[in-house]
Amino acid sequence: MAESSASPRFGYGEDAHRLGDGLELWLGGVRIPSERGAVAHSDGDVVLHALSDALLSAFALGDIGAYFPDHDPRWKGLESGVILDLVLQKVHEKGYRPAQISAVVVLDKPRLGPYRESIQKNLARLLGLPEERVGLTFKTSEGLAPDHVQCRAMVYLEPLP
Repeated sequence: MAESSASPRFGYGEDAHRLGDGLELWLGGVRIPSERGAVAHSDGDVVLHALSDALLSAFALGDIGAYFPDHDPRWKGLESGVILDLVLQKVHEKGYRPAQISAVVVLDKPRLGPYRESIQKNLARLLGLPEERVGLTFKTSEGLAPDHVQCRAMVYLEPLP
């Protein structure tokens, strides 16, 4: 049921995974060429996981672990776009839609700058947003955590028209 108040909502989420040799690296629904990828129960896409948690947090709906527990074999290897789709459905049921996102990805290698446009375009498509409303920042850990990938995400949501 839609909320009676037309006030905007904000949400915050983050996700992190260890990196392992010979695994695929997915960020924002885009496969990034890399010798190492996320060690995870699903595909380990920290961007989609952080965004999904941010969307859920805007409505106090818990986190993706409550909906897709990592101990449940049904979700082994799950594509994170499925997670985001379910979460967006819940947001729409509340009478809202994403209006803008900002995400910070921390990864030492590979450098992500060459993939910014493809990740931004895919996130815009998945969220139904113009590309200029999808902010992406890429950082390294400065050598502090070379064996992990992390994402922090903020979302701004507006009532559906």
